[in-house]
Amino acid sequence: MSITTKTITDDEADLRLDRWFRRHYPSATQGVIQKLCRTGQIRVDGKRAEAATRLAPGMSVRVPPLPATTPIVAEKKAPVFDPLLEAEMTKLVLYRDDQVIVLNKPFGLPSQGGPGISRHLDGMLDGLRYGSEHRPRLVHRLDKDTTGVIVVARTPGVAAKLAASFRGRDVEKTYWCVVVGRPVPVEGRIDVNLVRIDGFHGERAAVAGPYDTEVARAITDYRTLDHAGRKLAWLEMKPLTGRTHQLRVSCGAIGAPILGDTPYGKEVEGHNTALVDGLGEKLHLHARQIAFPHPNGGRLIVEADLPQHMTATFRDLGFTASAAEAPLRR
Repeated sequence: MSITTKTITDDEADLRLDRWFRRHYPSATQGVIQKLCRTGQIRVDGKRAEAATRLAPGMSVRVPPLPATTPIVAEKKAPVFDPLLEAEMTKLVLYRDDQVIVLNKPFGLPSQGGPGISRHLDGMLDGLRYGSEHRPRLVHRLDKDTTGVIVVARTPGVAAKLAASFRGRDVEKTYWCVVVGRPVPVEGRIDVNLVRIDGFHGERAAVAGPYDTEVARAITDYRTLDHAGRKLAWLEMKPLTGRTHQLRVSCGAIGAPILGDTPYGKEVEGHNTALVDGLGEKLHLHARQIAFPHPNGGRLIVEADLPQHMTATFRDLGFTASAAEAPLRR
């Protein structure tokens, strides 16, 4: 292999140099890349660069001959096109362009795999390739039983850009939920410290006690959109931080657990406070809207209609929810 020079594309913006290198030369180990950077054999725009250097479109990367001892990685096989999977996934699409796809995740579908989980959204993303060489990637997650908007990046470069947005405060998420009880005050901010615990059904969270360590602050703004007496209420919730089960714990913390959320309800005289007779036992938490910086500029806003079980509950309680607005990029 001779010395070559490659130019960074728009899709590769903000990638670390070592990750860019492994994408193009998967046989190179991290140790080899770091050594080539340390000795000045890998250069960016003619200058020495560290493995963690962030790349920008138009930059040139000098690629030296790789050591003969570099292990050879078998070429990945192209995925087999599955028209049934594509048809199934296309039904979930709320918005699609060359950079991103926004889906309406259904109830009961995990975002990612884990022990005992064979069917999950991440494992179905080949159905959203639409002929692209790149496999789409999840940018964030929703709980298995939470429904609504979830963002997918169509290329690795876009995934890196969106991941940076989600780590900061550039993404605004709006959730709708039905809670058991009527919060007082009817709107405000929930600010609690959370700790992670191992529960019977996997990882959970709880409000931290005075002696807990390794706590994470969780901040959520909420307002009541409607209510059925003092027994049930429809809340709009906007998380300002992103913690495990943040909304579910926060609602329980103010004495109004989300309807159907038995793990975060309380057992009182043999009855779970998150359940109401006649309204089913499914979790009533829905990611209604997401607004985030589009990789090509502007801001994309996408909404999702309520799932069937929440629509039925709204009808029973007399709550009137507007239909989702068409996706808007401005």
